[in-house]
Amino acid sequence: MRFARYWALAETDSPAAAQCWRWSDQSQEDARRQAEEAVQKLARRIAESGHPAERYGYADRPLREPVLQSLEGADGSDLVLVTRNSYGALILNTASALFVDIDLPATTRAASGGGLLKRWFGRSATPSEPLLDPAAQARERAAAWAAARPGWGWRVYRTAAGLRLLATHAPFHPHDEAVAQVFEATGADPLYRRLCRLQESFRARLTPKPWRCRMENPPRWPFRTERAEQAFGQWQSRYEAVSARHAVCRFEGTLGSETIHAELIPVVRMHDDLTRAQTDLPLA
Repeated sequence: MRFARYWALAETDSPAAAQCWRWSDQSQEDARRQAEEAVQKLARRIAESGHPAERYGYADRPLREPVLQSLEGADGSDLVLVTRNSYGALILNTASALFVDIDLPATTRAASGGGLLKRWFGRSATPSEPLLDPAAQARERAAAWAAARPGWGWRVYRTAAGLRLLATHAPFHPHDEAVAQVFEATGADPLYRRLCRLQESFRARLTPKPWRCRMENPPRWPFRTERAEQAFGQWQSRYEAVSARHAVCRFEGTLGSETIHAELIPVVRMHDDLTRAQTDLPLA
């Protein structure tokens, strides 16, 4: 998993206005040195070309997120890292637990929580029940995937925007061919696929999106001023109070094998506890 411990920002107005974030696992000074070198090169390039700097995608470098909690595997390596993303939500990053989030069009979300889920778990519905849209077909393919592969097991969760799948029968690496096949079969977001591959981890949000709780986004880490850090502390207190009244996902049942691989048991426990997946709280 690619997360840097130290980050630094460097800015310059000469020979052109530019700013660069750089990172290091060695020290804050090393991150600052790299940022200064990078911003000078960038400023010269902008001055020579007369064009603004090119913006890169969010998966071309380590994610600028603080590591708040870690969980080691049996071999001493990081099994789980909990980070805070750019809009303040806690994120579970795991080296081996395959998560897939499937977003649904707003017009079909209510229906997907009823007929299709009931069909998945054998509760009413008939084989002639119509599919709703391509996203719903992807969910049906996930069920067929488990049925066609003995030993495969999914935990299925309802989210505010769709469904979350967690493979529990075995650990995976983001570069595994089976992972690419699952992403293709379920229609996983292309940016998420790329992020998993480059960051060498899978991700699942653990706490609500602030705007779903009628809150603004916080100042982003690393904080550039003491005032920004204080503002974040005030925001965090309000966010934790509000998010305690919401769940991120709700456990709906299993598909295929119900066996949970020993390495994944602590991941499932942490995920379900922090997302409040076993409660009836409103989803956010």
